[in-house]
Amino acid sequence: MRARSPRFSPATPMRFPCRSTASPIYACFPMPTMMASSTRFFAKLPERLRVACATVLLALLAASAQADDVEVEQAEIVAGDAGGYVLNADIRVDLNPRLVDAIMHGVALYFVTEVIVERPRWYWLNDVVVNRSLNYRLSYQAITRSYRLSIGSLHQNFDNLEAALRTMQRIRNWQIAGNEDLRPGVSHEVSLRFRLDTAQLPKPFQVTAIGSRDWNLGTDWQRWTFLPGAAASR
Repeated sequence: MRARSPRFSPATPMRFPCRSTASPIYACFPMPTMMASSTRFFAKLPERLRVACATVLLALLAASAQADDVEVEQAEIVAGDAGGYVLNADIRVDLNPRLVDAIMHGVALYFVTEVIVERPRWYWLNDVVVNRSLNYRLSYQAITRSYRLSIGSLHQNFDNLEAALRTMQRIRNWQIAGNEDLRPGVSHEVSLRFRLDTAQLPKPFQVTAIGSRDWNLGTDWQRWTFLPGAAASR
């Protein structure tokens, strides 16, 4: 007697034999994909809306890329010796090979440290009482084989890149506010960040920097609260 072949009803789902042990789920049960329908949907959007969506996506990718290369390790606001308030901070900065190569080929890199101090107001938006920036310019001098770091109007040359970065990473006695700017006994909110200022790059590099992990170097905003008259750090 011949053995009967198994019958399958139309409602019985068919399983396919696994051909790979690396991805058993996808090998045994082919999964549907929405790639084609998503592409058609995106193509039907108006051109301006497509451009806006792409811009937002690139911004999100750039923000997620700013992770481990730079970090605010410590920061504090204290009373200055000559009056007012100063900011001290330690920022870890690791330049990736793309940025190092750009410096070695004559491209100056611009960095900026930004600090904002706000006084909370229960009846309205916070009152911004301090909004300061500290600008850096880092370049390589091929003739002298030295690195030149400019911080504001001050300039200094270094024999190697590591020494220049160490100086840039240590912020000391940066005057950010006068005594009249902050109210003693009132809590203030401080926001601090450090980033590569891509807007100062030559135009071709500005285009390259859009959505590029290598060129989007910076920290998130670091926030803490302090009372004028007492040191406060994050």
